[in-house]
Amino acid sequence: MTGPLGRPEALRLFLRPPTVLTVLAVLATTASPVAAHHVGTYVPKDNAVSANFKEIKFALQAGKLDVALRLFEGGALRREMRARAATLPQDLEAEALAAVRTGDARVAEGRLMVFFAALARDLAREAVRQLAEPGVSPETRAAIGPKFLEAIWRYYNLVDFAVSMRDSKSSVAMRLAFDEAETYAKTSAAPAAVNPCSGQRRAADRGRTAPDPDRLRASLERVAQILGDLVEASTPARRNP
Repeated sequence: MTGPLGRPEALRLFLRPPTVLTVLAVLATTASPVAAHHVGTYVPKDNAVSANFKEIKFALQAGKLDVALRLFEGGALRREMRARAATLPQDLEAEALAAVRTGDARVAEGRLMVFFAALARDLAREAVRQLAEPGVSPETRAAIGPKFLEAIWRYYNLVDFAVSMRDSKSSVAMRLAFDEAETYAKTSAAPAAVNPCSGQRRAADRGRTAPDPDRLRASLERVAQILGDLVEASTPARRNP
């Protein structure tokens, strides 16, 4: 993925050299909150991949197929799809390219929804792995949650509306699981207090003053499961056996 790495100290939070997903999380957490999102959380500043996605989407919506195709073929999003092909459904890139080429905005949005859900899923899995590592200091464990939650929300936020239109149950489940994870991380990555989907919190959670990495790990496991199921259910071969 292209784009500035941001704060170098973020890469020194862990005991081992950073994995690809750790770097991906850092790339996705280089911004401060900006405009409000339709579910009540902020929209993070774009990096190269998310900006390219929006450019492609807007070009398709405007009927500028040649522009959309050029943006997809030579953009950061397609490069990231190729780099992560081993973790994505088979033929996802080819299906997205075909949809962009023919100007089928709905199909293109659906295939790119799968891509960003898969990115967020893999980030959640990596966060779970790092939280479970033995010998990690409490300070390091406390720092893992906010960084990865912001990275997960950065990518999922791009396609939350598309998910809600196709699978409202998964959309609500994802928001609730993310809100729970944010509670245990004690981060403002996606302020749950203004999320109308979060529901009533337990008294113990409302009064929480410190991170709870063990419960955070369980919440992130649910996030990863929800997103993994969404990716599977949205793959044509699984929808039409």
